[in-house]
Parts: sequence; C-alpha cells; structure tokens
Amino acid sequence: KLAGCTLFITGASRGIGKAIALKAAKDGANIVIAAKTAEPHPTLPGTIYTAAEEIEAAGGKALPCIVNVREEQQIINAVEKAVKTFGGIDILVNNASAISLTGTLETATKKVNLMMDVNVRGTYLTSKACLPYLRKSRNPHILNLSPPMNMNPMWFKNHCAYTISKYGMSMCVLGMAEEFRGEVAVNALWPKTAIHTAAMDMLGGAGIEKQCRKTDILADAAYCILTKPKTFTGNFIIDEVLLREEGVKDFDVYAIAPGHPLIPDFFLDVEIDTTAMKQERYGAAQEKKLSGSQQEGADGAKVKTESAAAKPSGPVAETFRAIQGAMTEENVRSTRGVFQFELSGDGGGTWYIDLKNKGGSAGFGKPPVTADVVMSMSSADFVKMFTGKLKPALAFMSGKLRIKGNMSLAMKLEKLLSQLNSKL
Repeated sequence: KLAGCTLFITGASRGIGKAIALKAAKDGANIVIAAKTAEPHPTLPGTIYTAAEEIEAAGGKALPCIVNVREEQQIINAVEKAVKTFGGIDILVNNASAISLTGTLETATKKVNLMMDVNVRGTYLTSKACLPYLRKSRNPHILNLSPPMNMNPMWFKNHCAYTISKYGMSMCVLGMAEEFRGEVAVNALWPKTAIHTAAMDMLGGAGIEKQCRKTDILADAAYCILTKPKTFTGNFIIDEVLLREEGVKDFDVYAIAPGHPLIPDFFLDVEIDTTAMKQERYGAAQEKKLSGSQQEGADGAKVKTESAAAKPSGPVAETFRAIQGAMTEENVRSTRGVFQFELSGDGGGTWYIDLKNKGGSAGFGKPPVTADVVMSMSSADFVKMFTGKLKPALAFMSGKLRIKGNMSLAMKLEKLLSQLNSKL
C-alpha cells in the first residue's frame, strides 16, 4: 500500500521511528531518515547509516539526513533534499522526542529547553516545512507520536515540563487537523503499554524489558493509520485499541515476555488501574513472604501494624531489617547513593537506605548524610515494591511514587531490588 510513497521520519535511526520505517520499507516505500546520530553513540545502538542499510535490505529506498530538529535550517535542508531525491513527501512521522521525568525544582533549564525544543517546536517546525509538499500528495498524512491530552493533575505533578512538551505535540494534532482538513490527515498515536526501546532501558533499568511490548505493535498501528484515506484525521489513537478494531486478537506476539504483566504507558488513567491490579496479582504469586509479618489480604485489607514512630515494627520495619541483612559491599560499590523514604500510613515516617558509606546501612529516621534521592509513597506500596508486587517504574508512572533528587540514582533502584528480592 505504501509502495513508492515517501515517508519523512524524525528520530528514525532507532526504536519506534526505525520500526515504522522498516514496516513501510517492506512495501517498497522511500524513507527519509531524519535523525542526528551520524556517528555511533557510546551507549545507544544505531546511526542514520545503519538504519538506511536495514531499510534497503527490507525492500525500501533510504535517504539518511543529519537532522537535529532543534535546528530549523537542518529540517529545511533535509526536506528539500527529500523532494529533490524522491519528488515529494507523502507522509511525515514526528517521532523524535526528549524526556526527563523530573519535578519542577529538579529540572534543569537546559532540560526544559531540550524537551520544548525537540517535542513541541521540532514537531511544529518539521510539520511546517513538510506541509507545502504534503498538500500536493494524493493521500498525505502527519502522524505525531504523542498522547491523548488528559487533564488529570496526576500526569503533571511528577514531571510537569515533560507533560507540557508531549501535550504540545498533541495540540499540534488538534490545530493542524482542523486547519488542513480535507487536504492533509493529522493524527496522534500512543502505546497502551510501555514499549521496549533504549530510552525505556535507561528509565527502567535491568529487567524492565519483560514488562514491555516490542516496537512492532506501534509500527503495525502506524501502518494502519497511514494507509487510511486522508479523511481519517484529528484522532488520538491507542495502538492496541486500533489493532483490536482491525481484527488483531493475539497480542502475545508483541510481548517481550508473553504472559508477563505489562507496564501501562503514561497519560492513560483507566489502563493504569486495570494493569496495576494485574501487576500486583502477578507479584503476589511470586512473592516470598516476609517472615512474621501479616500480608495484605486478597480483598485489599490493610495490614495492621504498630506505629513506626512509637516502635518500628510491622511489614515496613521487617522490610528494612531484611534490606540491612541482605546488603553487600558490591551493592554499595555499584550504587553509590543514599535513598530517603517518606512513607505515609501504617509504619510510616522517615526511613533510609545508605548505599554510599562503608558497608551500607538501612533503618528508621533520617540518613547519616544528606540523601541523594527522596522517595515519597504509602507504606503499603513501599512493602509491595520491595517484595516484588509493585515495580518502581509502574509505581512512578501511576503516581504512587514521587521522586526528588538524582534521577539516575533513582533508576538504579530497579536493579537493586532485583538483587535484594531473592533475599527478602
């Protein structure tokens, strides 16, 4: 269906952008790889040139262009080169994106600028540069990888700048779909669950891929959208919902680990609730119970404990005692951070894990030195997190966990938990 069509895809050197490119390449499409990685990155796979080789091997034609979407002239140059090479542009996929899941006071100005420049301004300017050529196409489409706008404050409170930047991409869909109705289709696509990419590895740490789907699901959903007539416009599409409507029944093919609970993606309230419950049920089956502590019942009844302020006891205290006993010098060497936990509810108060000094320590009260990371959550969720029933990434994305401080250290928590869980 896309044979001979020219797709201009930002951020197509890896991940979701490359997956969409390869899907179109199988039809014999022309792909403009508009991305900034020309030289191999020290930690991230792929360049515009390795992506071009894969696209051509899949049956498409590739035009690798060095494009940093923060630079308008680079966008314009790539668009002109695409038109000169392939005769026009039929489809624009605004996939390039920057992310920093940090609170207002913890987000450096340069990070704010990066997210606004790449996500909002980059999407707007790339659309602007492509639109004169898209209007000449037989069935033109713009597809932004951005979410449906959800005004629930939960999606703003932990990462306000990131949310604003992604919703900015979605507002481009709202405005341009109406502005160019009848001429160019403009839609948004967003995943129902986390997608396994290099960015997700960075955010979630070791083992996160088991809770993710492959990029193929977004590629298949994008293909459905981009092959529809241009009258299909102004939609905010969730990948799984669309594919179910298209007749897909087996979603295990998209899972990294079929049968394993999946992390819901940002900005989707209802999906968070149902998937979180599945996640916790799965964790309960895997859990090694804390000796001598009462666990939460299947009906969700709260664990009865004494006040930690009066006498640290109950599941939270048991968990910290187990953490203290399970610590190794290797944990300290590999983590080099001090974590402070502000817990609400039964067994709440201030607790800490010191994985920076000497052999490490954990317990009730403030840490012996200033914490690098402060995490706030309910004591019940804390116990779930440290016994494998609730993944840190899921807790954060569903608003159950608030993080302040060094985010890169916070991301090491998942790895630390996988090491400690067998001993807890």
